[in-house]
Amino acid sequence: MNAILLAQAGVVSNAPAVPRQLQDIRGPLDLALVAPWVVRGLLVVVPLAILAWVWWRRKPTGRAAAQVRETAAARARSRLSESWGLLDRPEPFCTLLSEIVRVYLEERFGLRAPDQTTEEFLEGLRESLALDLRHKELLRDFMFQCDLVKFARGEPERADLERLHQMALALVDETGVESRPATRPEAAGKEASR
Repeated sequence: MNAILLAQAGVVSNAPAVPRQLQDIRGPLDLALVAPWVVRGLLVVVPLAILAWVWWRRKPTGRAAAQVRETAAARARSRLSESWGLLDRPEPFCTLLSEIVRVYLEERFGLRAPDQTTEEFLEGLRESLALDLRHKELLRDFMFQCDLVKFARGEPERADLERLHQMALALVDETGVESRPATRPEAAGKEASR
């Protein structure tokens, strides 16, 4: 009767008839038989990836940290000694000194000095324990003097440029040798008295 109704409605199907019984589902697929090289590859690649990630993320400690300090300081000292060739040109000289100090601070202390303006950097440095109060003040004065020459077209005397160079060298020499405690007692006392 359904066939007659479908034929009268104009719906005719040429599809084969559906069997009365459905087939059962297949069992689970054994991955070891299908692709053993995939399993073996994952057993090799995953531990290697974890080891590479750990090695990449490790921070230098102990002797390695001392070598990083010495290397950053040595590079900065080397570049500072090469900067004397620009002494007769104040703007490039101050730009180079500022760059050397900023790169040194990033390598030595992890401070993002090269990526920030002087104001941004000094604002972030205010709360940082990377430098003690004396070095923060030295750095603030150094960067301010460099910015006057770089951006305000200041015309410093040769003695002023030599003093800037000495400030940069003092900062590298005093902070590149030994790791100090985060705050020194005399610096903490000075900050508390203000």
